[in-house]
Amino acid sequence: MSLNDPRWGNQGNDQERDRPKDGPPDLDELWRDVNRRLGGLFGRRSGGGGGNGGGNMPSLSPRQFGGGLGALIVLALLVWGASGFYIVDANQRGVVLRFGDYIETTMPGLHLRLPFPIESHELVDVTGVRTIEVGYRGSERNKVLREALMLTDDENIINIQFAVQYILKSPEDYLFNNRHPDEAVSQAAETAVREIVGKNRMDFVLYEGREEVAVRAKDLMQEILDRYQTGIQVSQVTMRNAQPPEQVQAAFDDAVKAGQDRVRQQNEGQAYANDVIPKARGTASRLAEEAQGYAARVVANAEGDASRFGQVLTEYRKAPRVTRERMYLEAMQEMYSNTTKIMVDAKGSGNLLMLPLDKLLQATGAGASSRAESAASSSAPISDVPRSAAIGDDVRSRDFLRNSREVGGR
Repeated sequence: MSLNDPRWGNQGNDQERDRPKDGPPDLDELWRDVNRRLGGLFGRRSGGGGGNGGGNMPSLSPRQFGGGLGALIVLALLVWGASGFYIVDANQRGVVLRFGDYIETTMPGLHLRLPFPIESHELVDVTGVRTIEVGYRGSERNKVLREALMLTDDENIINIQFAVQYILKSPEDYLFNNRHPDEAVSQAAETAVREIVGKNRMDFVLYEGREEVAVRAKDLMQEILDRYQTGIQVSQVTMRNAQPPEQVQAAFDDAVKAGQDRVRQQNEGQAYANDVIPKARGTASRLAEEAQGYAARVVANAEGDASRFGQVLTEYRKAPRVTRERMYLEAMQEMYSNTTKIMVDAKGSGNLLMLPLDKLLQATGAGASSRAESAASSSAPISDVPRSAAIGDDVRSRDFLRNSREVGGR
């Protein structure tokens, strides 16, 4: 019954009911209104009959009220008990807690536990690959200098950005041994990389040692995480970027170009040396072999001359005049064989006689060839040739040698 009901506080007959009056509310009417509303709530139909100016509802007895309350309690208990069912996906593990204490780890499937707050569960993804970024966020342009700037062994500052991928190998350790395990991974990654970079030179970290730095950082991170029992397995460390700070990038580029020029010139010098040195070594070896051959030849000639001189000395001691004559003839023969013209000073006259040996030899050769042809063409035997011609040639040859000896004696 609302406060705006015109029957609020009515007294007297029906004619006065439509006239509102000030006064206390009718408690019976209020109780009937409450019973009516509760009856509609529980699905009861109102009964017929009138009394006191309206239809009367059956009053809600304490027994009926207790029955409805029991049904509500049973329904609440059923809902509370059903809350203990939970499903674990294929890539998850369920960790069951009883009053906050670890009880068991459940595998994928449908499971039942005691309802909250007696027991609770945590679902942990153990197969999904998680990634943290150190030195940047999202993109390499979004640098976090507090994490990226590191000091090398040669006291140079470099900017390193890398990502770490990891999975969970123990859900229990991941949930209970560390308050913030993901932050522990980030801190362990930064610590490991700083330690490795601090023990190596800048050129090694920036160029040839990037892969090695990533592998060593992964091993060191895993060692740190296992020491803290985080239940995390590091799968990969990827070096995104490694370069000097932007403030010194231009100077560093110049230094890199100078280093490349130095390496190029060294390679060119090495190539030139590889071309020249083998040739020089070959020439030196050839000269050494020629020198050895020359030395062997000279020594052999000297030994041969010494042996010949020894033999000549022996023969000279046996017949000095004959040996001297023969040696003179051999010397003159050797000398004349290398000379084309000879000047002879005739005895008793002031004139020089020139002997053109080349012309004489040509004439002699031509005469000999013509005589050979005539001898071959003639049918007469060789014994028929006049003996005086041969004797005359022999006499002329001996006269020529005698005159030459006299010239040599002068």
